[in-house]
Parts: sequence; structure tokens; C-alpha cells
Amino acid sequence: MATSELNAKNFIRISLINWSLAVPFLLLFSWPYYFFARLMEFHTLIVLPGALLFGMPFMITLLHGHVTLALGAAHRDRYYEFLTSFPFTYGLLFHPIIIRTRFRLTVLSASVALFLFGVAMG
Repeated sequence: MATSELNAKNFIRISLINWSLAVPFLLLFSWPYYFFARLMEFHTLIVLPGALLFGMPFMITLLHGHVTLALGAAHRDRYYEFLTSFPFTYGLLFHPIIIRTRFRLTVLSASVALFLFGVAMG
């Protein structure tokens, strides 16, 4: 008896795994920015948002890759369609705009701009 991975129970499981991995990945990818900004003695109002903006695109890329590995590239769109049905629970982390490469590059560029602002202020 073959079961399909394209069911709501599996989608919820993938979403819960992504939610549990989000914070560790964010911390993992934010620390280099935090370290260098502290080393250059930036103000805390620049360091913390910049570190979060720096780590977010990398975190989202890995979580998007997790979905792709779990379901396959052909079926990941069904997962994201499922998440739009639950915008305030499972789908909160993955709005359709967040998985776009342009959004991730924009967020990364904003963190670099914030870093350069910190350099100019120092």
C-alpha cells in the first residue's frame, strides 16, 4: 500500500520541523554579523537588527531547501499552497513573498547597508 507524502498531516509535520529549525538557523547565521559589528563597536540599535536581517535569508534558504528535499521540487508548490490556507498558524513563517530569491537578496542588501551605515557612524 503506497502512501503519498502530499497530505495535510505530512505538510504539518514539515511545517513544525521548519518552525523548530528556524531559531537555531537564525542564530547560526546571525552570529558573524553580530561578532564583526561588536568588534567595530557599533551601537546596539544597529547590531541586533542588522544581525537578524543578515541571518534571515540564509535561514529561509535552508528551510526552503528542506521542503524541497522532503517533497521534491515538483511538489513543493503544493506545500506552499497548503500554508496559505493557514496564514496565522503554520503558514506564518512562509508567506509566498518570503521564498522569492529577490526578497532574500533585498533583505541581505538591507543588512549590508545597515553595516555600512554603522561604519559611517563609527
